[in-house]
Amino acid sequence: MGTQDAIRGRGAVVAALMLAMALAAVDATIVSTAVPQIVGALGGFSIFSWLFSGYLLAATVTLPLYGKLSDTFGRKPVLIAGCVLFLLGSTLCALAWNMESLIAFRVVQGLGGGAVQGTVQTLAADLYPLKERPKIQAKLSTVWATSSVAGPALGGFIASYADWRWIFLINLPIGAVALWLIVRHLHEPARETVPRGPVDWPGALAVFACGGTLLTALVQGGVAWDWLSAPSLGLFAAGLALIALVVLVERRAAEPIIPGWVWRRPTIAAVNLALGALGLLMVAPTVFLPTYAQSVLGLAPVAAGFVLSVMTLSWPVSAALSQHVYRRIGFRNTAVTGISAAALLLFAFPLLPYPGTAWQPALLMLLLGAALGLFQLPLIVGVQSTVGWAERGTATASVLFCRQIGQTLGAALFGAVANGVLSARLGGSGSLDSVARVLDDPGSVADPERLRRAVDSAVDSVYLGAGCAALVALGVLLLLAPRRFPVLTEQQLGSQQDQLSPTQPSD
Repeated sequence: MGTQDAIRGRGAVVAALMLAMALAAVDATIVSTAVPQIVGALGGFSIFSWLFSGYLLAATVTLPLYGKLSDTFGRKPVLIAGCVLFLLGSTLCALAWNMESLIAFRVVQGLGGGAVQGTVQTLAADLYPLKERPKIQAKLSTVWATSSVAGPALGGFIASYADWRWIFLINLPIGAVALWLIVRHLHEPARETVPRGPVDWPGALAVFACGGTLLTALVQGGVAWDWLSAPSLGLFAAGLALIALVVLVERRAAEPIIPGWVWRRPTIAAVNLALGALGLLMVAPTVFLPTYAQSVLGLAPVAAGFVLSVMTLSWPVSAALSQHVYRRIGFRNTAVTGISAAALLLFAFPLLPYPGTAWQPALLMLLLGAALGLFQLPLIVGVQSTVGWAERGTATASVLFCRQIGQTLGAALFGAVANGVLSARLGGSGSLDSVARVLDDPGSVADPERLRRAVDSAVDSVYLGAGCAALVALGVLLLLAPRRFPVLTEQQLGSQQDQLSPTQPSD
């Protein structure tokens, strides 16, 4: 009976983690299709992009802090605090009275979303031993992928048939259920207390300021101002100065937010860089493929979304099956196999015929999802398996932080590439977004075919860049990552102390 209770308790915790992950994933994208209604109600068109940037900045730069806090105080209090903060931000967003207040409350949401993202991934490693870990990671991957794709559709549906404020209010019952399951069923066993210094709040503030400054420069550069303008140059200069400050503060801290061992250990350093490259290359399918499908293939938004969503079908399946591969050939070689296949698929995209049919890019995306599932999950599971409980939160947060930074850098870099190709092909200045909007009304332009070919060339260039990012990840793994990850055994971890007990609370 005790075993059955334990299984049910763990199932309840897994359900809570999946709900929490769904909230964080959906909220990153659900607002996009409701922007016209939000701007119509609140105004502030010139600054609405901060609805996305503010959330992204807050969720990204707080990841290292939450990772360290979860290693110091435990996963449960950090996850509960993150959920409460996220739900508070959702409530405030629904009550926003102008665009400035909505942006501020989106930042509050992001502060909670950062805690949810990192802690859920860490708990997945705590909850399952190495042999079973791909099961929970595959479930979380499925939730994240499905929620990310479904977010814009859900936001558009709510904005069309209800008040836009319900986009945030629907978080409350879902989040409340997740929070109740966490409080009731997640119990961490008592652990041997290790003397620790005070929380490195100066380091946390320095990391937040540095990350916020650099991410703002990347997110707003080329959008709100030119890359070579005074705001861009000033932000990048300030970011470089803050990097030096972070290094200085962290080297003096007794318990640094970003400890040096994250980069001194070859396994973790290599995975951080490889997943940073993954974040960069993922911009090609997630940001540019829908525009390609609508502008070049002439698909409706729903059909264009399907071309992208097929990747979310193969990714979790491949991730779940990857355990059978890495048990035979190791974490690194499995990831090398996946990223090599991904590079070939990304380089194959520009070879598609023009204008082509929808099944051709859809097939590539289906195969790309399978390749990336074989790449990402073994690296995350591998890193989590090389550290004990007291370092797992920090190690997981560093991996997620690098992936997010890569994605932000990729959006800025590939956006510049796409716009540069368009300008060269059209003989002037222009952006991919503006050309795509023109193509929605072919009668408004004299030569729509020329525009379509320009968009095709721009997206092809982005995919070539993504293929190069995949080669960078491949090179990092081959040159820096050890052939065999130094996985800790259950005896080294102290399995009786290290595994969560979902039904028995600690003293």
